[in-house]
Amino acid sequence: MHLKLNRLLVALCLMSGITATAKPEQEFRLWDAAAPGAKGETPKDIPTLTPHWPEKKLATGAVMVICPGGGYGGLAAHEGQDYARFLAGHGVTGFVLKYRLGSAGYRHPVMWDDVSRAIRYVRANAKEWGLDPDRIGVMGSSAGGHLASTILVHFDAGQPEAKDSIDRVSSRPSLGVLCYPVISMGENTHGGSRNNLLGPTPTPELVKLLSNELQVRKDTPPTFLWHTVQDSAVKVENSLNFAAALRRQGVPFALHVYQNGAHGMGLGSRQFDAAQFHPWTRDLVFWLKEHKFTP
Repeated sequence: MHLKLNRLLVALCLMSGITATAKPEQEFRLWDAAAPGAKGETPKDIPTLTPHWPEKKLATGAVMVICPGGGYGGLAAHEGQDYARFLAGHGVTGFVLKYRLGSAGYRHPVMWDDVSRAIRYVRANAKEWGLDPDRIGVMGSSAGGHLASTILVHFDAGQPEAKDSIDRVSSRPSLGVLCYPVISMGENTHGGSRNNLLGPTPTPELVKLLSNELQVRKDTPPTFLWHTVQDSAVKVENSLNFAAALRRQGVPFALHVYQNGAHGMGLGSRQFDAAQFHPWTRDLVFWLKEHKFTP
């Protein structure tokens, strides 16, 4: 009986153009074949997601796609798997995105393609995996915050006529969490991130397009931002200006600016130690509760 039912479900999925995907427990690639624009088939050329599931008794069905920082030249583990581990403790499923990097020869729009695909992929399979397709957020730190802010302002509703069923799904996040983010590619940018993302001589049009404080729209998702005044690598003006743009467009947001703290602190230190968690983590949980991501 179960075998017949499974065959029937697979047949229905094939008829509808949707691929049934088993709940993943390990890292998986975002495209079965080579990713668009791939320069090879080595790990650095293959964007992936790594799931971190909360205990069943804690799970809320909410999701966060996590973009680690690293100046678009690397991926910081403490801003990826550590965030996912923290969120899982509050019932939120985390998917850590391994996106392609400038250090491997990639430039915009490849990184944007990767985060767009990540959100579409999770949303397309959400119900199959016991998740809520209407509660899928994006989170990023530093350059990962730039990537997260890029999809917050440059999402789309999907391509209805696409052959790939995942491409038919919206890439709009339900909300965003930006941790000491690079936002601007202009005056307040982080030079290394800009060079890795856009190359050494980007056009003024490209600089404007990826200066995300200039691209906020009325339908930009609600956003939580935090930064420190002491941050000497990425100026606090990045968060201040993005929050001001959200305010002008009437988009709900929470902005937390702390006086002290070095850039790249993650949860509070580079070790996963609850005793050292920074107050921003408590502020985030409160905000996520307001948006029904946490109980």
